[in-house]
Amino acid sequence: MPTQTAIVTGAGSGIGRACAHQLAAKGHAVVVADINEAAARSVVAEIVQAGGRATALQADVRHDAQRMVDAAVQTYGALDILVNNAGIFYPADFLTTPFEDWHRAVDVMFYGATKCSRAAAQQMVAQGGGGQIVNISSVNAFLGAPLSSHYNTAKGAIDQLTRCLAVELAPHRILVNGVAPGFVETPMAVVDGVNEHSTQDFKQFYVQRRRIPLARPAEPDEIATVVTFLAEGTATYLTGHTIVVDGGLTVTF
Repeated sequence: MPTQTAIVTGAGSGIGRACAHQLAAKGHAVVVADINEAAARSVVAEIVQAGGRATALQADVRHDAQRMVDAAVQTYGALDILVNNAGIFYPADFLTTPFEDWHRAVDVMFYGATKCSRAAAQQMVAQGGGGQIVNISSVNAFLGAPLSSHYNTAKGAIDQLTRCLAVELAPHRILVNGVAPGFVETPMAVVDGVNEHSTQDFKQFYVQRRRIPLARPAEPDEIATVVTFLAEGTATYLTGHTIVVDGGLTVTF
C-alpha cells in the first residue's frame, strides 16, 4: 500500500488515538488533530517513538477545518485520508437543557464532520481525485435513549452525510464510509465521574445476560482496525455504508 497522508480528528484519546496509531503503523503520515494540544502532542510522541510519522495540531473541528487540511498539505505534500472522529457527550434532558447546550453536540459532531469533509474533499479533488473519508458514527444513530437526543441526532445526521457524500464524491473517486461502534472503553464512557461499563446494571444486563453477545465493551483498537481498513481504500467498491462494530449488541433484539 503506498504511503498516504491522513488527518484524524479527536485523535488525542480513545478511538481517534487508536486510529492514529494504526494508520502510522501502516506507514502513513498522520496529522493528529485535537482540541487538547497536550493530548495531541502526547499521541505524536508515542507514534514517533514507535517509528511512525505524525504531527500534532491543536484544532476545533467547528472552526479549523481548512487549517487542518493546510497543515497536512504543507507538512506532507498531500491529503488522502480524513477520519472524522471528534465527538462529545454529556447528558441533556430534552425538556430542560438550554437549546444552546443541546446544539453543541450537533455543532461538534455533525457540522464539524461536514466542514472537515468539505475542506478535505476540495483538496482531494484539487490533487486529481481519489481519497477516503471515514465518519465515526454510533449505534446510537439508530437507537433511542434518554438524555441523548442531541448525541443520537448528530450521529444519525452523520450517517446520512456518509450516504450523500458517497454519491456526490464518487465521480472524483473519493470513497466515503462510516463506522458505528457500540460500547467502547474510552473516556466518553465516563459520565459524571462514573464509567458506565463498571456499573452493576451494565454487567448484569449487557455482560451476564449477553445483551452484547461478546459480553464486553470493545477496546479502541478493535474499532480502529475497521476504520483503518476503510481508510486505506483497499476495498475499492465499498462506499456509502456504515459498518456496525458493536460485539453483536444490535442483533440481540
